[in-house]
Amino acid sequence: MDFWSVWLLFASLFGALLLTDGVELTFELADNAKECFYQEIEKNVSSTLEFQVVTGGQYDVDVTLEAPNKEIIYSQVKTQFDSHSFIPTMSGIYKACFSNEFSTYSHKLVYMDFQVGDELPLPGLGEHVTVMTQMESSAQEVHKNLISILDYQTHHRLREAQGRKRAEELNERVLWWSVMETVCILFIAVGQVFILKNFFTDRSPSQSY
Repeated sequence: MDFWSVWLLFASLFGALLLTDGVELTFELADNAKECFYQEIEKNVSSTLEFQVVTGGQYDVDVTLEAPNKEIIYSQVKTQFDSHSFIPTMSGIYKACFSNEFSTYSHKLVYMDFQVGDELPLPGLGEHVTVMTQMESSAQEVHKNLISILDYQTHHRLREAQGRKRAEELNERVLWWSVMETVCILFIAVGQVFILKNFFTDRSPSQSY
């Protein structure tokens, strides 16, 4: 029983690494570009598509989710972030496309999480036929909490990256504005010096006749 307890404790710590089928990634979307991702999903398996534009332009992107029969089951235009949950009515390959074709100069960084199915249970607990012990219940609860923590950390990193990028852009704008103001001040100062110097310059006396 001691070995089982220790094994459950380690499983709870590393169980959060066992992800469901799906895709989770961050990719760069160039201007006038379109990127599509494909995921095979069985019928009646709960799925969720979540995305967020991290950096670039107005932080917006066009998104479509297409069923195997070419039906558009989800569509958004110039959206910064969203989450869409659905239950497929047919088995097959579903296509999620992200478009930046409306932008002519802005590259964007996009985060996407395409979850398929429920989270995997801890090893040994999924087929548990008897009432779980207190240790097993605690391990299962820790497992669920670790999964939630991973999700919170992901969104926190996305918000932190987005805030840092906006701060860098603001800092760059302030820098260039300060440079322009400095150049204007120097130009005005030099102009005033020349004007004052012209006032005090000795002029040649008029010739007397």
